[in-house]
Amino acid sequence: MGCAHGKCCGHRPRSSDSDSREFQEASQFSVHGKHILTERSIECVPVPSRNFRLEYSVLTQRGYYPDSPDKENEDSFCIRTQVQGNPNLHFFGVFDGHGLFGAQCSNFVGDRLVDILANDPRLLDDPVNAYSSAFVRTNHELLDSEIDDTMSGTTAITVLVVGDKLLVANVGDSRAVIALKVGDRVLAENLSSDQTPFRRDEYERVKLCGARVLSQDQLDGLKDPDIQTWGDEESGGSDPPRLWVQNGRYPGTAFTRSVGDSTAGRIGVIADPEVSTVQLTPDHLFFVVASDGVFEFLSSQAVVDMVASYPDPRDACAAIAGESYKQWLAHENRTDDITIIIVHVKDLRNVPMLQGQHP
Repeated sequence: MGCAHGKCCGHRPRSSDSDSREFQEASQFSVHGKHILTERSIECVPVPSRNFRLEYSVLTQRGYYPDSPDKENEDSFCIRTQVQGNPNLHFFGVFDGHGLFGAQCSNFVGDRLVDILANDPRLLDDPVNAYSSAFVRTNHELLDSEIDDTMSGTTAITVLVVGDKLLVANVGDSRAVIALKVGDRVLAENLSSDQTPFRRDEYERVKLCGARVLSQDQLDGLKDPDIQTWGDEESGGSDPPRLWVQNGRYPGTAFTRSVGDSTAGRIGVIADPEVSTVQLTPDHLFFVVASDGVFEFLSSQAVVDMVASYPDPRDACAAIAGESYKQWLAHENRTDDITIIIVHVKDLRNVPMLQGQHP
């Protein structure tokens, strides 16, 4: 179905009995015809300033939690086309909530961030600062809201299409990836960088703010806490470095930036996004915006390979969700919530912008 007023924000209701069935039932979807998981049509929106179009689909799936059958999906998403009434501005965002009130946090941020961005007159002339300000203001509003964000919050990965450019803003460890055709290959290029203590710059920043950075085994005395190296996210992912207050066993976040998380904010977890700009070319085939439930066990290249093998983005969403669940259950007795937006770039040509023309 189309979205009223160009807005499509995914709020997750509480789980029904059918939502909490065994994983194998949830994964029995067909990649031909209508999906149990997606149940969506392919949406299409034009970008008239460059005479191309975007075709997209989205899937959000509650995780499998055998010990918490009533746990709700804490992921949410927001897709808003024609931001500010401009047919060349389109927003895609995924918000991965965590903590007791994670679902409320992710829904709040998904709603407010795009509203604040849409009402900023600087968006076209100074988009980077407008984007950064929107994140900071959204964080302040969440802190001042009735939602208890003491130990709850959300990460946010967002892409704003501005004509033939992508403006990518990230807070946390969800990810955006773009597919680039190089000869006969389709290569994955990360549009964002996961903000975790694995990154040396983020590690040093939170340490200066007073955070202890330890893995769970180090905190429990099973490993030497003075060894402050954990490899990379692939080798150290099973017991990653986390942030702890001095002389305490909380909050234990494995990310260094988020919206909300007021307790973690006292030890360096901030809501300031990293913002980057990408110029689209005809060799850019599609981009993916997804929660870390996808990338916990799947590489960016694996995700791009799967999308490239399915002409229909709904098929790709379903296949990625299924493979993500499979990998989670191969390593743990549960899965994470999973949200995926796939956006195909269709019919983009190298057409120069006219002087003085706005996106």
